[in-house]
Amino acid sequence: MTTKSNHDDWWMSTGDYAKRMKGLSVNLLYRDVMAAVPFHTEVLGATLEFANADFASFEFDGFTWMLHADHTYDKHPLHRMLSAGLDRGVGAELRLHGRAPDAACEAADRLGCKILERATSKGHGTREAFIFDTEGYLWVPDVLI
Repeated sequence: MTTKSNHDDWWMSTGDYAKRMKGLSVNLLYRDVMAAVPFHTEVLGATLEFANADFASFEFDGFTWMLHADHTYDKHPLHRMLSAGLDRGVGAELRLHGRAPDAACEAADRLGCKILERATSKGHGTREAFIFDTEGYLWVPDVLI
């Protein structure tokens, strides 16, 4: 993992990264990208593809998602909302299918993350947990029972 913020030092060009994207893409905004890395790798069990102060990319079971630092959005329409200090992620539930929720809760406890609901078997056939990350996004790791 690198902590440099110079795009020339990235593991691939931003254009090559953009070409990888297909279908739905998830991009989350963070005050501190590097502080979020342990949640995504330890709690969610994702593979870190790359991280620096501006950007991080993760992969889990063929799905990739990215984090961007707030300051990288200074010319983006969302910047006004970020400046207003609004809660992040309210109303969104990010499900990560195939991540064992019990293991995710154990890692969340180690990292001091807030667990909304511990791993529970649900009537619709999954075992799932509801865990907030460092920015307040609600993640739901689940497995089929």
